[in-house]
Amino acid sequence: MSFPKLRVLLAGAVIFTGACSFDEDLWPSLNASEPAGKPVAEAAKPAAAEPQAAQQQQSAAQATGQPALGSSKFVPSGVTPGEATGTFVGKKVQELREELQKLQSSILQHNEQLQSLRSRIVESSQQYHGTIAAVKSRLQVGTTRGNPVLVQQFNTAQQDLNRLSQDIGEMNKLSTGVSSDSTLASFLTESVRAAFKVSGAVDEDHRQLAILEDEVDQTVVLIDRLHREVTEDVRRQSSWIGAEQRNLVQISAGIRQGESLGASLLDAAVTGRGQGASQVATPADTTGRRPLVVIRFDRPNVPYQQALYTAVSRALETHPAAVFDLVAVAPSAGGAARVAINTNKAKRHAEDVKRSLVEMGLPPTRVAVSAKTLAAAKTNEVHLYVR
Repeated sequence: MSFPKLRVLLAGAVIFTGACSFDEDLWPSLNASEPAGKPVAEAAKPAAAEPQAAQQQQSAAQATGQPALGSSKFVPSGVTPGEATGTFVGKKVQELREELQKLQSSILQHNEQLQSLRSRIVESSQQYHGTIAAVKSRLQVGTTRGNPVLVQQFNTAQQDLNRLSQDIGEMNKLSTGVSSDSTLASFLTESVRAAFKVSGAVDEDHRQLAILEDEVDQTVVLIDRLHREVTEDVRRQSSWIGAEQRNLVQISAGIRQGESLGASLLDAAVTGRGQGASQVATPADTTGRRPLVVIRFDRPNVPYQQALYTAVSRALETHPAAVFDLVAVAPSAGGAARVAINTNKAKRHAEDVKRSLVEMGLPPTRVAVSAKTLAAAKTNEVHLYVR
């Protein structure tokens, strides 16, 4: 396997400063407002949307890669009334008719819940996409590290995504309720068919049973469609939310640096799964191998993230299934005590670099961390190898 011969000589340490507490939490929870005017969260909140506006909002969400929600409405056609015949079968028909009415009432309730959830999801999606677009635009042109306005917008977007996740959870509960309706519908179908076989019925009983059977069958079809659409909404939206959660981690790293690092490294790495890439990487012997990146920690406060991102993203473009060895290197000179101190520092630097890679979107299972001492090293270093 031939990899690009890249060697980035950098100096710096991982020290995140400024107003943000991103160091402690990948998703910060901070308070910051615009220098003047309304807070970002209030300014981003739209008015209640009409049905046409909701469709426009959903189209806007689709343009950003969010899957479309289903649009069907599930309204039963109703139950045809019938006159009592005075027979045992006639009484059974009336009981089954009442059960079908209850079932259809449950479907109407579930349909109302579904439409309400869809409306909320569309509204939260519009707010989320608008806020994230504003953050990305600001990062593209560059800004101060830990800009409090971006932190506020980031927290607002996080809250919107959390609401979306909660709404999808409610939709998943709705799916369980629809499954219960399906069970009752199956019972009604069997009961109606069994009623045809009961003796003592008059022609009117069978006529009403035939109508009831058709209406039960129509209700079963409606429930099946409702269940499929809800399940598909949950599956697709859950997958998208997971991707956006990783996207927020990437954006948080950009806010710390005051600039956009680029697309998540996961986008380049995901197509390379296989060849054991999804398994946890174990350290490999790096003797005689040329490092992809060398970071020298000979002075503090010099950021290396952008150069690191560039080198790793280029490597993944060529070899999407690549695994990386991150080696903490300490000088071997200075006596046992000095070597031990430098080794611990180098290990901390390596962990910081790994954290930066994970924030950039590289799966942690693709990075193996180890440590060694080198006589040629003059200061603590971190070497990154690709295999």
